[in-house]
Amino acid sequence: MVNLPEDNLLPIQFLSATFKKTSATYKYYWFLSFLQLLEEEGLRIEKRRIFSRMLSNAWYTVNYFKVSFGKQDKIQETISFFHRERGIPVDLNQNQVWNQILSLNDLKSISALSHFDNQVPHWFLSPWFPNLNKNQIYFYSRDPKRKSLYFLDQHHIEINPEWFQYLLKNSAILKSFCYWNLSLFLQKHNPNVPDIPNKLIKPINRSNLNKNKLEFWNLYFDEVNEHRCIYSNIPLTKENYVLDHFVPYNFVSHNLNWNLVPAHSSTNSSKSDKLPRLEQLFEPFFDIQKRSFEIVFKKAPKSWVIEEYLTIFPTIDGLLDETLGKLRFKETLQPLITIAHNNGFEYYGQE
Repeated sequence: MVNLPEDNLLPIQFLSATFKKTSATYKYYWFLSFLQLLEEEGLRIEKRRIFSRMLSNAWYTVNYFKVSFGKQDKIQETISFFHRERGIPVDLNQNQVWNQILSLNDLKSISALSHFDNQVPHWFLSPWFPNLNKNQIYFYSRDPKRKSLYFLDQHHIEINPEWFQYLLKNSAILKSFCYWNLSLFLQKHNPNVPDIPNKLIKPINRSNLNKNKLEFWNLYFDEVNEHRCIYSNIPLTKENYVLDHFVPYNFVSHNLNWNLVPAHSSTNSSKSDKLPRLEQLFEPFFDIQKRSFEIVFKKAPKSWVIEEYLTIFPTIDGLLDETLGKLRFKETLQPLITIAHNNGFEYYGQE
């Protein structure tokens, strides 16, 4: 839990209460976005710039990891509009997405952003103004007795100067407070989706799989005469294979070895973040996992990679219990694939 820094002159309890009643992600992305723009632009911030930043902050979580925001939340729908109907590419960075959204001035794009004006700028201030309606919150936001976080206008907000230094000084803590509450909200709406906190911000670099290759899969290839890609049937060697995440990394958000399989580079590219069809691929996938585990266990029984298997693979002296192991492995994979598909991940290949 992130506790906010105290201040004797400011009603910090109201800021702490902003996320107590939320049915959508708007407040989280609004707070995060205006903090970012406060640091970049100062006290007066155009609402449209904040709404566009909200979408760019959520762009990666929606498009890459396909995390559900809930039925009442329009951020996913709006992001889909800007991607599909306005052609903003999925793989742009946050600032590029933000600038492209801001550059669109057609009526439909403006309308898509204006939806958030009816939802978040005034309701975010509800702890300061309990039981007041939208028009009343706008009117009283400038009342100095209320010490509102910001003042509301039709097209912009203005950060209350009394809060300005507090927000700047504690920006990192406030962003952590926001991300913490956002992750709790999304985990509640995605109870079976793993590792929600690491799906909120796009990492600069994803960790590579070199250690998995050197300390596990190369040992396997040293022992086998032939291995074929389970997707394409192309022959693989120690020199030409790449590692594929059987269940996409975009969903599982980890590099555990039991979810990796050698593949041909062309197949790895075409599969991308698509899901395997278990009815076609489970048997060959299990077969290579069993063979590779047993080979590497003999060569390096104390390897850190071996430990990653022990929670799902029952073993006796380094040999898998094939019947029970197959059952447990399928019970591990099937729910992941079903949930990922329900969240929007597509299947790879023909039925």
